[in-house]
Amino acid sequence: MAKLYLVPSPIGNLEDITLRAIRILKEVDIVLAEDTRTTGFLLKHLGLHKKMFAHHQHNEHAAVSEIVNMILAGSNIALVTDAGTPGISDPGYLVIKECLNNDVEVECLPGATAFVPALVNSGLPSDRFCFEGFLPIKKGRQTRLKELAEETRTMIFYESPFRLVKTLEQFAEYFGQERKACVSRELTKMFEENKRGTVTELAAYFAAKTVKGEIVIVVAGKD
Repeated sequence: MAKLYLVPSPIGNLEDITLRAIRILKEVDIVLAEDTRTTGFLLKHLGLHKKMFAHHQHNEHAAVSEIVNMILAGSNIALVTDAGTPGISDPGYLVIKECLNNDVEVECLPGATAFVPALVNSGLPSDRFCFEGFLPIKKGRQTRLKELAEETRTMIFYESPFRLVKTLEQFAEYFGQERKACVSRELTKMFEENKRGTVTELAAYFAAKTVKGEIVIVVAGKD
């Protein structure tokens, strides 16, 4: 029976893709891509020419039944996102759930995920942690920050470069100015940066420069 394959893609450096991932992308009939331009660049780099369909947050609700039907009809499909592992702050959950509800096998390959190198490289405890992804932008944000102020495990957040300083300032407000943290950006790329310090120090540092790239913030838990 055909399957849905979840294939992690590089988060920056194109060398960070496994041999198994390349084989699966070569073998499947269809590639579901968060952005066909981004995935098309990766496939071209790998020397692959595949049929692609867009699968992103704006169409995934409408598309899941069609995807399941294609697999049931015999098409092996790979789901990839622009960077990292599908389903981790990226589309994937809905189609995975629908496949499993219809007894369609789902196979997830191991591979790149931005928060893992950021956590391990932060110098903060990594034996126990909680992944928060993106905080709510408006509704529920303050409530969530108040709840997380009591979290004792290391916390991991994704953030836009445009909201980084504001988020660090809110961490100082809710978690305390001396709370230790590490900001990682441009992971695996030429200009990778891992900046460590208190949330107050980090807010001041990034306020004084232009910030680009995907951001992972790792924050120490409450003592």
